[in-house]
Parts: sequence; structure tokens; C-alpha cells
Amino acid sequence: MPETAMKADMSDKSTLLLVDDDPLITESLGFMLSAEYEVITADTRKAVNDCLLALRHYPDIALVDLGLPPYPHKPDEGFALIRELMTKSPNIKILVLSGQDNDVNIQHALALGAVDFVAKPADPGLLLSRLQHQQRLHAIEIKRQSSDDSRLVGGSASIEAVRNQIQQFADSPFPVSIEGESGTGKEMIARALHERSKRKNDPYIVINCASLAPELLEAQLFGHRKGAFTGAEQAHSGFFIEVGDGTLFLDEIGELPLALQSKLLRVLETGEFYRIGETQIHQSHARIVTATNKVLSEEVAAGDFRRDLYHRLGILRIRMPPLREREGDKLLLLDHFQQMYADTVAPFTFDDEALSLWNTYVFPGNVRELRNIVIRLGTKYPGRTVTRQQLHDELETQLSADVFNRKSTPLTDEYLTEKLDAGELVLDDLLDELESRCIRIALEKYNNNISKAAEALHVNRTTLYSRVQKLGKI
Repeated sequence: MPETAMKADMSDKSTLLLVDDDPLITESLGFMLSAEYEVITADTRKAVNDCLLALRHYPDIALVDLGLPPYPHKPDEGFALIRELMTKSPNIKILVLSGQDNDVNIQHALALGAVDFVAKPADPGLLLSRLQHQQRLHAIEIKRQSSDDSRLVGGSASIEAVRNQIQQFADSPFPVSIEGESGTGKEMIARALHERSKRKNDPYIVINCASLAPELLEAQLFGHRKGAFTGAEQAHSGFFIEVGDGTLFLDEIGELPLALQSKLLRVLETGEFYRIGETQIHQSHARIVTATNKVLSEEVAAGDFRRDLYHRLGILRIRMPPLREREGDKLLLLDHFQQMYADTVAPFTFDDEALSLWNTYVFPGNVRELRNIVIRLGTKYPGRTVTRQQLHDELETQLSADVFNRKSTPLTDEYLTEKLDAGELVLDDLLDELESRCIRIALEKYNNNISKAAEALHVNRTTLYSRVQKLGKI
């Protein structure tokens, strides 16, 4: 569902998603929290997706356990769920409620986008207080987005280049493709393009292509007649009709199924489309803006994205730079978010060492991570001076090359044969050493940028963390 339609049904209470595989926890917490929230419970990642499809809107806040089936003793499923929820609904406030509360898990959950981590067992009153605090922050952000979401904060040359492109492209009828890493603020560009165009008084609709099953995504985009498929109890006009002459922002366009890519290409080329179950041609006058954190040229080369659609969508391109490329913007964003949340989170200051760490930290989660860190520091240290250690505790773990301290061995055939003959060849130890060396080399090459290292090793960031944790290196 687009964000403009997410709160259309249910009561005036905010919706809370509670995810835990322990029925005692979901029942007891669900009962306690039902006085304040519309509580939706799920016990697996799949169950969450099923719930959200049935609900047809995203919750404002989520309380998520890390240890979920089929791996309840590992944090992998919880991490994957946090990532999915943040992708589908960037405004959602995710609090982790888990007994797997070691420093690595806490820091990684926060880096993925979670706003708080509560260890089990939790005091019910404290838990409710933290939920209410995050709910107020959510309300502030939604209010800000509805009034001034097009403001791009920063004075760096790279962000100034983005502002210039927005000005140049705003009134163009051609599609705009926005590229950039997760958390950089790609939707702010899309909204700015709309609000600075002649279409600003027409609708602006957002749909996340990764958030819906293909058949539901098609129905939401193009519409359907009543009875066109199971569950279509009433007709739906579709977003291409509802947006009129406005802007349709297709986020995570790289996740658009191939079957729908051809239909989108037809709309872009001719403006024509059909609602599901009908033969009448409809005409679209929408301006299309897309965004992705994937490299679409690589998706094209892999056969996962149509080449003709890639070129059609990318007539005009804007790249939102990662925070590490925005020289000086970290301090401006620090001030910006402190002012934004001043009514809820007290301002703080850094001592000299903390300020130095802030300026050198690479922020792999980009602006979204920076914002969450500001909120956490303001909540924990209101009106105080934050030290380097206090700041460091809130950052994503920086993996340093010196933690991989095993002496490297020459893995030649002669060496391996010698060890095998001596009965000293332990395959698991060799594999661990090779894995450790690969990780060390990748981190050295990319200056401890975890996201880049994971990409170079062809693993996701969660997998990289898990493997380092397994090796006992952090």
C-alpha cells in the first residue's frame, strides 16, 4: 500500500506489530499493550508478511524478537525481518525485544534501522514507556514529512549537485531514476521533484515494489474490476488512475517482477494500460519517478531487469550520495535532527574526542543511521556532554583489521600435503583461517566499510556479521 493510504482503516489507535515465537509473550504482552495499541501478533517472518498483506497497511511501530523460527537460537531471522520492514516502510519504529542481547547483536540491529533494543525479560512499564516515546517520534516525523519533506539538509558539493538536478528535472515530463544506498534519503528527492513542479497540487502516491506480492502489486498499480480474482470483492481504480496528472513514485523498482516490467514499459511508451479483468484501454498522464538501492545495470546484465525498461526509466538520473561522500554534512545533520526532535528529545553536546569520532565514522546506514543515533543519544544523555565511549557504544561495530590476529599460513599444495602426512590438517581450522583472511583483506581494502566489504565478498551485511561473530573476532 502507498504511505498515503496506510492508516485508512482500523481504529484511531496506532498499530503495533508484535513478533515473537513464544505464545506466552505474544499473549501476555498483546493483552497489556492492547489498551494503547491495535496489536497484531506473528511468530515467524513469513507470518509477518501474511499479516501485512491481509492488513493492507503498515504498522507505526514494531516489537521484534531476534530468535525466530526456523533458527530460534540465532539472530538471522530477526535481522532479516528488520531489514524487510525498513525496506517496506522506512518510517516504522522497530524496537527489538530479545534475550540475544550481546553487543554485536545490539549494534547490528540498531545499524539496520531498529531504534531501541530491550533485553528479555523486560519490565512491562519500562517497555510501554519506550514504545510510547518512539510513537511520539513517529508522529513528529510524519508531521514533518507532510509539511517539509522536500528539504535536503547539507552544504556539501555532492548534495548541492543533487539540488541543482532537482531544479533542472522538476518540470520535465520524463521519468526520473533515483539511485543510492539504503538510508540516503531517496524518497526526499522524489517528493522534492513533485513539490517543486507544476504538478505539486496534484496527487503524489508512493508504492514500494518490494512490499507486495506480484499479483497484489499489479492490482494496486493498474486496478481491477470486481470479481477479477479471488478476494476482489470490489473494484479498484488503481494508482495509475488515482494519481491523475500527479507523480507516482515507485520505490525499490529493482524488485518489480519481470512480468510487470513489460506492462510498466507499455505505460511509459504509450500511456496505455488495462485494469485486471477488463478490455477497456485506460490512459495514464502520471509522471513516473523510481528509486532503487540496486545497481540496475548489473540487474540488466544478470537478466533480472529489462534493458529497454532500464533505459526508458533512466532518461533522467539522480544519484543520492552516501553520507561518507558528503563532506561536512554530518554536523549539519546532527544540528538538524536535534532541532527536529527538540520537543521530545533533549539536545546534547560532544566532547572533543566524541566529535572527532563523529566526523570520522563512515555511517554505513547513512542518514537514517545518523538520525537514529541522534535520537538515542538525546534520550540517554539529555542535556549532557557525550563522551567518545558513549558515542562509540551507539555505532555499528567497526571491524578493524587488527582483530584478525592469526598468523597467516601459506596454503600451498606442499604445505597442505606436509600437514596431511603429519596428521595435523584440520579442515575446519583451515577454512576458518581462510575466511578470516578474506574478511580482513576486504575490510582493509574498503577502509572498514562493512557494507562495501560485504558486497565485495558477495554476502549480505548480516552474513558478514554472523561469520565474524562465529570466528570470535569481535
